Amino acid sequence: MPSPSYVLDQLDYLLLSLVQHDARRPLHELGDEVGLSPSAVQRRLNRLRQRGVIRSEVAVVEPRSVGADLMAVVLVALIDDDAEHHAAFRELMRAEPAVQQCYTIMGQWDYVVVLLASDIAENRRLSARLFVAPGTVRRYETLPAFEVVKAGLTVPLPGS
Repeated sequence: MPSPSYVLDQLDYLLLSLVQHDARRPLHELGDEVGLSPSAVQRRLNRLRQRGVIRSEVAVVEPRSVGADLMAVVLVALIDDDAEHHAAFRELMRAEPAVQQCYTIMGQWDYVVVLLASDIAENRRLSARLFVAPGTVRRYETLPAFEVVKAGLTVPLPGS
């Protein structure tokens, strides 16, 4: 979590906007765009990392290029509101590489899970292991994605 006492300024927002789109840009290019020296850019980026504003910098892999041709959204309702069931489910989701995202939600479902698989058969095997076998899931509904309209990780920033 970012430090609540740390206030971002306009230069921080500009740098965040630039590195959200391409974290590999050289410091001198970033500096030219925001009007800072490369060393000043480095200091600011380091501060943003240390304060938890920048959580990580990763390579985003195209799933289909590595055989993950099926993305599905899975709605999950647990058997009850038992804290142990929820803790076990969350740990299972965190440990499974095929689970790309998992969120608690409000309403008739408890969780929404984004799951990657090579095909429908693998999706069924994963679903049996993740949503049937644990004994904590009351019901689940799988919604295979037909087409990616938009997928991203950038956060809207003030002034963008």
